[in-house]
Amino acid sequence: MAKDKATEATSDFKKQIWDAACVLRGNLDAADYKNVVLGLIFLKYLSDRFEQRYQQLVEEGDGFEEDRDFYEEERVFYVPAEARWDAIAKDAHTPEIGIVIDKAMRAIERENDSLKDVLPKNFARPELDKRRLGDVVDLFTNVKLADGEDNVDVLGETYMYCLGKFAEQEGKLAGEFYTPSCVVRTLVEVLQPFHGRVYDPCCGAGGMFVQSAEFVKEHGGSVRDDITVFGQESNPSTWKLATMNLAIRGIEADLGNYADTFFDDQHKREKFDFILANPPFNLKDWGGDKLEEDVRWQYGIPPVGNANFAWLQHMIWHLNSKGHMAMVLANGSLSSQTGTEGDIRKAIVDADLVDGIVALPGKLFLTTQIPVSLWFIDKNKKQPGKTLFIDARELGTMVSRKLCELKPDTDIKKIADAFNAFHEGTLEDEKGFCAVASIADIAKQDYILTPGRYVGIADVEDDGEPFEEKMARLTGEIAKCFDESNRLQEQIRKNLEAIGYGL
Repeated sequence: MAKDKATEATSDFKKQIWDAACVLRGNLDAADYKNVVLGLIFLKYLSDRFEQRYQQLVEEGDGFEEDRDFYEEERVFYVPAEARWDAIAKDAHTPEIGIVIDKAMRAIERENDSLKDVLPKNFARPELDKRRLGDVVDLFTNVKLADGEDNVDVLGETYMYCLGKFAEQEGKLAGEFYTPSCVVRTLVEVLQPFHGRVYDPCCGAGGMFVQSAEFVKEHGGSVRDDITVFGQESNPSTWKLATMNLAIRGIEADLGNYADTFFDDQHKREKFDFILANPPFNLKDWGGDKLEEDVRWQYGIPPVGNANFAWLQHMIWHLNSKGHMAMVLANGSLSSQTGTEGDIRKAIVDADLVDGIVALPGKLFLTTQIPVSLWFIDKNKKQPGKTLFIDARELGTMVSRKLCELKPDTDIKKIADAFNAFHEGTLEDEKGFCAVASIADIAKQDYILTPGRYVGIADVEDDGEPFEEKMARLTGEIAKCFDESNRLQEQIRKNLEAIGYGL
């Protein structure tokens, strides 16, 4: 009961914040007001986390509550007095509230090198309604949570919730920062990054890392002790979102500087245990003509007009000798023969790196209707010489007219369970859903990796109607439909002739 109450309180707060964000928007561009709302959430998080530690130090009674070292040792950002939430709240309904928040952001950046040039500092702009801004500050100030619920945890969930809502609003533009949580969770549940170095070369807002951290915590591990996070993002605004998102979750990460992964690899000499990524689909202008001699192209030079196999090989290059990786790619990568793509795919299969391929249902992404698949690559396969193919296109539930979602306890579990059984050597092929194929089997299919080629079509349950009777019935029904179609066509012709537009 207490858990349900806490969940309800969290859900209510997230909705309140989102509703307030919509009111606050006014005439701001979507990207601008996204930064305003997420920036406020982050500021409240920093202040609350600081206040928790501050009260601990006061209770200890040693007079260290303003000593920065005692915050850093607990990985808590130091918040100077003028940036603490109580100082901001008292000016919530003054014309200067925007200036107060901007000053608070600058003060926090001065005190914390890792946040330098990360926080938004444009709350004082004239187009941002200060009355509404004050109302949002009040909402944060007066938040009421269920007993035992931690403000910090709620704020982390709220940040991710708002990221998703902004993605819904921004449509295609959101692709650079947001991957649907059900897709990320599927990657994580299969890959199981319990312990080691985790990398995402196109990390967006950091969703892969958040889900990896959640997975570790759900299985009794410690994010601080069990995983180390590395990432890269080329878009400066998105890089800032990621930095804040990870900080609010207590995830210490090395994101380097925002830069193009192909031309300025921020982790050039690093190797990783786990790699998870959702790179831009079918990226055309990626500069491949300037990288033809790159050491990363172990399996062939990627085509200049499509970066799919450049991303794939970049990540394989960064795997250590026992590394595992999971990535999202457009379905075309499974069968394309454009340029060198077919040869590269063949070389990767022949190197026995492909652990599994999953074809996903459509409409999972807010940002694109391109059908996609999951690639699982393994440098230390538990089933050498074999690959698991899963056709998950019939899974998922439509949660709106345009959006499908994989449910954790059914759809995602079914996919993850299949991989677990495959790795244990106990999986039985399920027609229409999963099948295990050898490299020789794949070679017979011309190295095309489309799961449907391997899993076949599920058997249709016999309804007991004899075949001859069924065909007679169906052909009779079709004949009636043809007759009705002809009747309607004739009626339309007559109506058009009556108004002088005969056919």
